Amino acid sequence: MKKSFGAKTLVFPTPVWIVGTYDKGGRPNVMAAAWGGICCSRPPCVAVSLRKATYSYGNIVERKAFTISVPSEAHAREADYIGIVSGKTVDKFAATRLTPVRSALVDAPFVGEFPFVVECRLLHTIEIGLHTQFIGEILDVKVEESACGEMGLPDIEKVRPILFDPEINTYHGVGRKLGRAYSIGKDIR
Repeated sequence: MKKSFGAKTLVFPTPVWIVGTYDKGGRPNVMAAAWGGICCSRPPCVAVSLRKATYSYGNIVERKAFTISVPSEAHAREADYIGIVSGKTVDKFAATRLTPVRSALVDAPFVGEFPFVVECRLLHTIEIGLHTQFIGEILDVKVEESACGEMGLPDIEKVRPILFDPEINTYHGVGRKLGRAYSIGKDIR
């Protein structure tokens, strides 16, 4: 029997994404976000939902761009800190000793040390309630070569992204490979 939890913001997996923006003065800022995912194939788009109270909200509205840097398990401590403090009062790059890298494609920085980066131009803004969903058209995905696998594509086990449990507030790593998609279920008829 399944236990009911009611209407909650609870679904697995939930990512740990670091959203990069520039403020009005051109200062790089990052924030941690978990409400996000791919939302369209053509054009390739990603959605991330932020509260209006966040410093990054105004930056995205102003600059019409953002990046998503995916931290590896090795940077869980820095990613957590980024989600604890506000860019209004703290230079998160200086505090964490991470490197802001200016995107050549969009008006936003990304985190140089993180293995996986998505550069986005703001395409749509949808007011949902407490959160606003920013839909960004993906202009490029950059991945460290060391995080790519044998076919030259990003390898989730090498990127080692962090997952977030929103109900008990814990971070987790990605588990083992179970099999090839569009393949392991072929024998069911």
